Amino acid sequence: MLHIRYPMLFELINEAENLTSHSGVLEFIAEEGRVYIPQWTMETLKLQPGSLIKIASCDLPNGQFVKLEPQSVDFLDISDPKAVLENALRKFSTLTVNDIIEIDYNDTRFGIKVLEVKPESKNKGICVVETDLETDFAPPVGYVEPEYKPNATKPSTNPIDPSKVNRSAGAATMAHSIGYAQLVHEGNNQNVYRGTGQKLSGKEVGSQETKRISIDDLDPNAAPVELNLPENQIFLGWPVVLPVSQNTEEAKPVVSYQGEGKSLRQSKKRGTTNNSSGHESLKNHSRSPDYIEIDD
Repeated sequence: MLHIRYPMLFELINEAENLTSHSGVLEFIAEEGRVYIPQWTMETLKLQPGSLIKIASCDLPNGQFVKLEPQSVDFLDISDPKAVLENALRKFSTLTVNDIIEIDYNDTRFGIKVLEVKPESKNKGICVVETDLETDFAPPVGYVEPEYKPNATKPSTNPIDPSKVNRSAGAATMAHSIGYAQLVHEGNNQNVYRGTGQKLSGKEVGSQETKRISIDDLDPNAAPVELNLPENQIFLGWPVVLPVSQNTEEAKPVVSYQGEGKSLRQSKKRGTTNNSSGHESLKNHSRSPDYIEIDD
């Protein structure tokens, strides 16, 4: 009784060359004692038309990993090689180490060699039907890694002579434009702590005056001084104080609506009676007399 496992897989053995490969089956329509296999399989097993080959049923584990090596650098021209390979492997049932499979893409045939498969087995083959296969690529045959040369820094054409550097010259042109000396003097004169200091010895605390630097003392033609900053710090320019507006009056609030309101419907006021005109009201005419006299 035959114990056949699906998908049906077979081992192809060329005993003359001691070479082995694996494959699936497409149809059972060949004549008895004859088999038709792809050209790349015949090249892998070093077979010629009419050569003898041994075929046996086999079981292969489901593949988990495969490492491939393209046989031409033209394979690098493919924009998405993994997508192309995934589509091509749908036509394969097995992959065996040292096999060179062929795939067609854009009217070009590419040869790809199987370098490694996982899980490893004595048959050195895996089944790729209905399985998640992780793929890795080795550099193509004939590929040369380009040499990366660091960009050489060009020396400055106008080096600065350290002997001609004026250490007292900050930035003469910019200092004139922003009034740097005045800003430094005003900043030094600001008293952050306005209280009086006292010494433990009881002596008076003397005031220290800062030396004011004049712009005229700076040499505008001198080379700029090196800006030596601590690590992780950058220089963003000189301090600038915005001018104070001359108009100190507070801005009056702006009234948006200043016109008089008007109504489309005029209200009617009730008229009042004027009793001072000499006319008596109807209430006074209907008043009853104080007494009635009866004549016997």
